[in-house]
Amino acid sequence: MSNPVFERISQDIAENEVVLYMKGTPMFPQCGFSAAVVQVLSDLGVKFRGVDILVDPSLRDGIKQFSNWPTLPQLYVKGEFVGGCDIVREMAASGELQQLFKDKGVAVGA
Repeated sequence: MSNPVFERISQDIAENEVVLYMKGTPMFPQCGFSAAVVQVLSDLGVKFRGVDILVDPSLRDGIKQFSNWPTLPQLYVKGEFVGGCDIVREMAASGELQQLFKDKGVAVGA
């Protein structure tokens, strides 16, 4: 049986190199964790699509089931789930996130 929320998520992550499921929008994050990931991506100069999960309760629940990850925000790069705020910050601090973008062919820099 098909799941329309999973189909929507699959389409989002297939059509965009970098997708951030977050509370609020990149311009107006609605939680500190979402704001922190937006800041990391912005500092790296990575273009990404922000998806506001607050506008759709089925998406808010569905993304957690889709990734089997209980918290938001959630970062996807080239269709692959990367992690949430703490993981993204740790990866950025160690250089691992920049390497992931390079390995996946995602443009980094302003």
